[in-house]
Amino acid sequence: MLAVSRLALRSSVRPALRSVVASPVMISRRGLFEGYGLPQPPGNIVGTVNDAVPTPAPDAVHGSYHWTFERLVAVSLVPLTVLPVATGTLSPAVDALFGGLLIAHCITGFQSCITDYIPTRKFPRGHIFCNWLLYIGSAGALYGVYKIETEEEGISGAVKKIWNA
Repeated sequence: MLAVSRLALRSSVRPALRSVVASPVMISRRGLFEGYGLPQPPGNIVGTVNDAVPTPAPDAVHGSYHWTFERLVAVSLVPLTVLPVATGTLSPAVDALFGGLLIAHCITGFQSCITDYIPTRKFPRGHIFCNWLLYIGSAGALYGVYKIETEEEGISGAVKKIWNA
């Protein structure tokens, strides 16, 4: 009798658990913007395989100058981070420059993520929307740095307060 009830229980529970377990897996496989993108051609080939790739127009903002600017900002953050710690002084000019360059560094990093993961050819509206969100958030961050610099002791002073707390 016990063997029959185990068999009946096993045969009735497995299909129920299978549907519960399988549903999150199916949900996680779908993309976040799946219904919002433009349909892509098979293999992302427009035209024929032998057509030349269109060359983008030269633009100083999105070329090697842009890459050089990103590297200069990243490299200049290192001495601006170490300078207040090494000297022990709080300079408002250095602190404001550090805050501005830190935000510029974050903007360029997030722009690269948006360009890579939300491409214009597949998500034209999503790409524009995310860039606008980045610009609005960056403006808010710049305003926050301004308020910290004018009303408090600056970013270095805030870090010093947190460190000594």
